Amino acid sequence: MYYEGNVWVGVNDAREKITLLPKMANRHGLVAGATGTGKTVTLKVLAESFSDMGVPVFMADVKGDIAGISIPGDDSENMQERIARFGLADAGFSYKGYPVTLWDIYGEKGVTLRTTISEIGPVLLARLMELNELQSDILSIVFKIADDNNLLLIDTKDLKAMLNYVSEHNSEFEAQYGKMSPQSIAAIVRALVSLEVAGGDKFFGEPAVNIMDFFTFGDAGKGMINILDSSSLINNTKLYSTFLLYLLSELFERLPEVGDMDKPKMVFFFDEAHLLFKDAPKALLEKIEQVVKLIRSKGVGVYFCTQNPRDIPDGVLAQLGNKIQHGLRAYTPSDQKSVKAAAESYRENPAFNTYDTILNLGTGETVISFLGGDGIPTMAEKVYILPPQSNFGSISDSQRDTLIKSSICYSKYAEAVDPDSAYEFLQRRGVEEAEALEKEKAEAEAAKQREKEEKEAAKQAEKAEKEAARKAEAEAKAAQREKEKEEAAKKRAAKTVANSITGTVGREVGKTVGGKFGKFGKTLGGNVGASLGRGLLSTLFSK
Repeated sequence: MYYEGNVWVGVNDAREKITLLPKMANRHGLVAGATGTGKTVTLKVLAESFSDMGVPVFMADVKGDIAGISIPGDDSENMQERIARFGLADAGFSYKGYPVTLWDIYGEKGVTLRTTISEIGPVLLARLMELNELQSDILSIVFKIADDNNLLLIDTKDLKAMLNYVSEHNSEFEAQYGKMSPQSIAAIVRALVSLEVAGGDKFFGEPAVNIMDFFTFGDAGKGMINILDSSSLINNTKLYSTFLLYLLSELFERLPEVGDMDKPKMVFFFDEAHLLFKDAPKALLEKIEQVVKLIRSKGVGVYFCTQNPRDIPDGVLAQLGNKIQHGLRAYTPSDQKSVKAAAESYRENPAFNTYDTILNLGTGETVISFLGGDGIPTMAEKVYILPPQSNFGSISDSQRDTLIKSSICYSKYAEAVDPDSAYEFLQRRGVEEAEALEKEKAEAEAAKQREKEEKEAAKQAEKAEKEAARKAEAEAKAAQREKEKEEAAKKRAAKTVANSITGTVGREVGKTVGGKFGKFGKTLGGNVGASLGRGLLSTLFSK
């Protein structure tokens, strides 16, 4: 209850008011206790006070009963008894509802909450997909390749397309980014498919949540109580814790430094906080511890709610200045050590034994230590938690539907959109590469056909050339034979003429010579002269 400028949480045995100073609210806190000890009521009382103070709140509704904070509480005999016991009537206690925005990753019981693959980053995503160290490194490299190529990773199909693209073009990236085995990439793809089956396909997308939408206000300046319905989400513990850690990281990264303020800008309740740290790698634990240490200067108070303080790592636990410890049960030696450790974390109060008190706390009873105005923790006090001013229980489906659709965020996030991102870009690139490959193949085929045709043409030309040469040679030989035949004919004709002439001359000479020896000598001389003349001519022609 918000009373006289402070968060009034409860009263001690002396009926003194136990309050949390607003300026110390961003020093973070712890609400711990076994199941059924009243942690949910404590969270409601704190959330109501912060809302009345004008401070927006973000909290998870694991059991589905926190949404009742949106409607006024019901008067009853039990409530009248509490009001009288705590003196609430004189303090202005009244039943009232608070401004609420319901959120749901699955979009069923609240305004749809989404984020993008790029925004959640490789570290949280690797944890969400339960990747080993090697696979986590490869996932980080894939994110780097996407960033270097200005590729937006919006949803799971974008990341899947990116993983497949890197696997197919591994040789192109190996020199710059290192070797990435196809087997490891295939394992990441399988983990991504499992995440889709678990609802990741709804969680990742656009429009992504803008954390500034949590910083809204209701009537009379009351801080908006943003409630994440986690009744179904809690079944996927990795998704639940990873998403809340993502929101915390976003607040840290996006909010400006404000230093110490009179009251927080926002209070973030992390219910079932043990899920955040379970099986978390060392690097992630260091990141969480860093965020918790530094986010105080951004004006954000973080309150971890869990069953046992030992669920919180020492490095984080040391940052939680405001502690509300509900009852713990010690059934085993290990439990006894846990209770002892919880008791020893408080500033000792000589009026009671903290260890025994924690073991014997009833429902709605706590041991509290808040930071005083000087920043020093107060002594442990046994405190009885005030009742909430809103309804204890849940709300009906019709009331939930009205709350969802009356939210200013409903129309903004109701419809998912699929922007042009890595998947579409790589699809186009794949088509372009296929077309280029087809074109290259066609050009190679055409070049091969041209080469074949050129070889055939060359072969035909060579054949034609040989045929022409053969024909020319044959014609030349025929012409030579014809020439020789003509020359032989000419020789024969000349020889015949010469024979006739030489024979005639020889005969005449022979006759003249032989005529001196009578008629017989003349005839013999003519014949001998003709023969000698022809013989001499043949000798000359043969040369």
